[in-house]
Amino acid sequence: MNIVFDLGGVVFNWQPDAIIRSIFEDTAIQDLIRKEIFEHTDWVELDRGTIALDQAIVRGAARTGLPSEDIERLLKAVPRFLTPIEETIELIRDLSNTNNRLFVLSNMHLASIAYLEQRHRIWDVFDGIVISSRIQMVKPELQIYNYLLNLYQLEPAETIFIDDLPENLMAASSLGIKTIRFFDSAQCARDLEQVRRTQIKM
Repeated sequence: MNIVFDLGGVVFNWQPDAIIRSIFEDTAIQDLIRKEIFEHTDWVELDRGTIALDQAIVRGAARTGLPSEDIERLLKAVPRFLTPIEETIELIRDLSNTNNRLFVLSNMHLASIAYLEQRHRIWDVFDGIVISSRIQMVKPELQIYNYLLNLYQLEPAETIFIDDLPENLMAASSLGIKTIRFFDSAQCARDLEQVRRTQIKM
């Protein structure tokens, strides 16, 4: 099987509220930041790699009315909060010793993936890595899934995609890719085993 992992929320912790609290104490400002930074379309464009970090800082400051220095501190804090989920990394390493092929398909800013690649030594176990900001495509748009399938010549029916967001899984499923919603590493391992057993019976 081809097993495809999302990164944020699956392999690395994604904790925007903790990032916000590390910079802003006022709860009203925290709510404003959540809405105008993390839930704004500029965040998607950072993931897509179509706006630069400096541009996002200027625009974020204009939307919130907060000093650009505060928005800069916020956005530059993001990578270090992407801490490893050790149980998932252990699962990936175990899977790398099987006949499964492992891949990454993730929405991620350029600065974040650069930080993770420098800090962690797990990338060599993957047969391929697709990062949204490097190809100007994002999940759940279908083109990014087709890009992965075509680039690595993957058959959808022989491919499992693991992600924590339902909308990303629905898009993959519409192309015939098997999906597992990630809640925690133990549940993910159980669901992978269930899919494997189903494949054997077929």
